[in-house]
Amino acid sequence: MDSNQKASGDGLAGTQKEAALRSLMQRTGYQLRQENGQRRYGGPPPGWDGPPPERGSEIFVGKLPRDLFEDELVPLCEKFGKIYEVRMMMDFNGNNRGYAFVTFSNKQEARAAMKQLNNYEIRNGRLLGVCASVDNCRLFVGGIPKTKKREEILSEMKKVTDGVVDVIVYPSAADKSKNRGFAFVEYESHRAAAMARRKLLPGRIQLWGHAIAVDWAEPEVEVDEDTMATVKILYVRNLMLQTTEETIEKEFNSLKPGAVERVKKIRDYAFVHFTQREDAINAMKALNGKVVDGSPIEVTLAKPVDKDSYVRYTRGTGGRGGSLLQTDYTSYTLGQVLEELCQKNNWGQPVYQLHSAIGPDQRQLFLYKITIPALATHHPFTPAKLCAGVEEAKIHAAEHTLQTLGVQAEGATDANCATAAAVAAVAFPGM
Repeated sequence: MDSNQKASGDGLAGTQKEAALRSLMQRTGYQLRQENGQRRYGGPPPGWDGPPPERGSEIFVGKLPRDLFEDELVPLCEKFGKIYEVRMMMDFNGNNRGYAFVTFSNKQEARAAMKQLNNYEIRNGRLLGVCASVDNCRLFVGGIPKTKKREEILSEMKKVTDGVVDVIVYPSAADKSKNRGFAFVEYESHRAAAMARRKLLPGRIQLWGHAIAVDWAEPEVEVDEDTMATVKILYVRNLMLQTTEETIEKEFNSLKPGAVERVKKIRDYAFVHFTQREDAINAMKALNGKVVDGSPIEVTLAKPVDKDSYVRYTRGTGGRGGSLLQTDYTSYTLGQVLEELCQKNNWGQPVYQLHSAIGPDQRQLFLYKITIPALATHHPFTPAKLCAGVEEAKIHAAEHTLQTLGVQAEGATDANCATAAAVAAVAFPGM
């Protein structure tokens, strides 16, 4: 194929920085092609033989200047390893949409790039936001009857969708014989999950006669193996509400008296801190599945998070990573109380994520989810009310989080908040 044929098929004619992009292609031998709102560089690169890179080799690059393209991004990323592919999200005007995905040949190169490029000043005063990209294979399914058991939910999901691998169901905090009204469904691939989501989203399918809400599950926090090898904290789930920190400490000290440094319980889960990692590992192996106060507990290693650069992935990006959340602090009293509580406990600054939906009367309603870095294994704190204004939503989210953490907020207001539980259940699953 000659250069003229290549030029006509790559979609670059008349684009911004056409000459610079063609020069990049000539230097590297990679091809650029435009498809479905994104522009692909490589994937695979020239001479690539074998399967695509392993899971964990892709990073999300956010906060890109809208007029920055592959001719600037590729040379920057090449410093950390061989690029398999760059996918830059594009708008109809030929600008990028503020983010791109970069896949390296292995996860070690991706990890190095992520560490070095997060907060990198790409242009004067413009800092990149970089984190791991997650090829999501998990869906959230809400609206499930609370009396249904895991085996029933797994069987039903296999009937209505293909590629189901597993179903994760959590018991209710108040009644362990019931589920929480939602489940996480794991699929064999991202494609299988995407096809299932597409099939279930329109609302044509009901489970046991109930309407369901479907969305991408919040991706799990990715922590590198070296960091996990130093963890001395256990995450304990499925506790009874009445189980005390003293009871938990006694159970986890039973193998070796004095091994536990401290315990922090929040509703039906807890973090158990050990002085020595070996004691934590032994306790995890011995106590996982043990019945405490009538409930079988789940014990895993807690996943530590960098509290200073903590980011999460938002939904609505095809389940493959997402936008970086901006920590948005307010002058409201409740927000300050929550912030001070987090600082006091060394949990990191709370991260606010705004969602919106249209109510029954066609008004726009708002809801904030709050994630606390040190408690990131727990799902975001999500109130059950939608609010008519953004400021009210933020106040209400802080109040809800404080109450969930066991702090009663005096003088809290619900002004202008719509008690739209039905809308909230569908628009914001996982509450």
